[in-house]
Amino acid sequence: MITCDQTYDVIVVGAGHAGCEAALASSRMGCRTMLLTINLDAIALMSCNPSIGGLAKGHLVKEIDALGGEMAKNIDATGIQFRILNTKKGPAVRASRAQADKQQYRLRMKRVLEHQANLDLKQDEVTSLYLENGRLQGVDLRSGIRYLSQTVVVTTGTFMRGLIHIGLNHYPGGRAGDQPSVGLSDQLRELGFDVGRLKTGTPARLDARSIDFSQLETQFGDNPPQPFSFSTKEITMPQLPCHIAYTNQRSHDIIRSGLDRSPLYSGIIEGIGPRYCPSIEDKVVRFPDKERHQTFIEPEGIDTIEVYPSGMSTSLPIDIQIAFYRSIVGLERVEIMRPAYAIEYDYVDPIQLHTSLETKSISNLFHAGQINGTSGYEEAAGQGLIAGINAALRVKGCEPLVLGRSQAYIGVMIDDLVTLGTKEPYRMFTSRAEYRLLLREDNADLRLREIGYQLGLVSDQEFAHFSEKKNLINDELERIATTRLVNSDFQLEELARRGLHDIQKGTTLEHLLKRSDFCYSDLAELDPVSRETIPEIREQVEIQTKYRGYIDRQLEQVEQAKKLETTRIPISLDYASVKSLTTEVREKLSKSRPDTLGQASRIPGVTPAAISILSIALKSSSWKEHVQ
Repeated sequence: MITCDQTYDVIVVGAGHAGCEAALASSRMGCRTMLLTINLDAIALMSCNPSIGGLAKGHLVKEIDALGGEMAKNIDATGIQFRILNTKKGPAVRASRAQADKQQYRLRMKRVLEHQANLDLKQDEVTSLYLENGRLQGVDLRSGIRYLSQTVVVTTGTFMRGLIHIGLNHYPGGRAGDQPSVGLSDQLRELGFDVGRLKTGTPARLDARSIDFSQLETQFGDNPPQPFSFSTKEITMPQLPCHIAYTNQRSHDIIRSGLDRSPLYSGIIEGIGPRYCPSIEDKVVRFPDKERHQTFIEPEGIDTIEVYPSGMSTSLPIDIQIAFYRSIVGLERVEIMRPAYAIEYDYVDPIQLHTSLETKSISNLFHAGQINGTSGYEEAAGQGLIAGINAALRVKGCEPLVLGRSQAYIGVMIDDLVTLGTKEPYRMFTSRAEYRLLLREDNADLRLREIGYQLGLVSDQEFAHFSEKKNLINDELERIATTRLVNSDFQLEELARRGLHDIQKGTTLEHLLKRSDFCYSDLAELDPVSRETIPEIREQVEIQTKYRGYIDRQLEQVEQAKKLETTRIPISLDYASVKSLTTEVREKLSKSRPDTLGQASRIPGVTPAAISILSIALKSSSWKEHVQ
């Protein structure tokens, strides 16, 4: 093994969505960083759906952007259809989603990485971590080179012992066309990590020329398209439509006829698949009474004929794939360009991580992305950003960044993972966030921009724009709270036109805006100053005014929970020595090793009484004896 004389502060293993954000974060924070990947041409490749965002996932992307990450800017520059979902529902659950030009997305991200200061890109396979006397020192590569580093961030995606399944045929691969990572997961297992097996899948890619789109329902994006990034002024990419198609009973009969050759139902696949993104054969078996299943036929880019049938992932044999795709109206003559497949891969139970994403058993080693059992580009990118930040902070000798459940969806996700672990691919949902009215897409910058700026990830120009926006919001909130109606003839006429005859003279604009039958655009009709307010300020003022009571209630709940969330538990605390804890609670706490009392309180089986006992033990002088 040849030891390279170039040493690094941070080495990032894997260049998927987690690895890209981790490498950019650490290098932008001034750390000498190396990004290692098996294939430099597959950086940020969208292995499955060529889209970013969606329900709750859009929240993650906005938060990544607010902290200074790259994902939102990348999709804004390469997106070919943008839509805001849940527009008829409240602001807490509205979410952004965009189709990407798949090739332009990866090429732009590669270009950003290549031009980033303090960052080296290398193509090679990491076969093992290099440790001396139990301390992490770097990584060993298949080529026989050893690189030394202070910290390592592992973001291997689906590559660790990846196994691809198409019918009863299977072969090693990290994804179709790429070799798997071999050796690293075996070493992690030998080091005492709990390594499990998961499964995911992807649909076939279809030839758009063989589809009769006239028989499908067309779905256009929003006009004008709304950007993800708080720094993007407008979307300049050409916009394309998607199309909606449906399976039918004949499709389902064809799928059932191939189940005996399905690796999922013949016992060949051992890994557990995603509960919330099942394969088409899973849908047909689990919901036998459902007459049809919807699919969105999505373009993979502007300059390609490949399209992606979302919701149609499968590992069925190729002959069954062809038959059931062709049973769909409009797809009777469809040609498959790339077959659908399932993939099994190793992951490491995230219960073995601190909330900083550093492993509990090996200092300076961080895990992010699908190695932690998550599914989705956005979940991976959020973890990668935090892992990269915390690796850099470790190098600098600073305390880690830990986002709380009341601060960000990223905080909710990481807390869920490290507190509860996972036995199936984890996906983010708005329902997972108990403070979701505080964690809206629209206020991600208000929540997190200052943190990104303090870390050095947000530029002075971006922060100046944010500060101006924040001041304008506060000024407008103060103005409408003190500006009163004078009931001029014009105002009375406008109020009457809206059926608001009960509004008294002297009513504040704030009081008027609180009404459910009144919005800021109505306010602009009554008040000349409001008419000049720009849209992003209008949105914030209206939401904060209308939902103030609910927001204040959630802030009170956050304050009540703060004591538990900030009370740290020493990693070496001997739970067996804490009197009055039941055996079950001791076992759960000893296995999980929570970082805080708040984390401990969310472990199933750990009762409020146990938390009280633990809190008293931490306050007493006797606990110090337990951590010697």
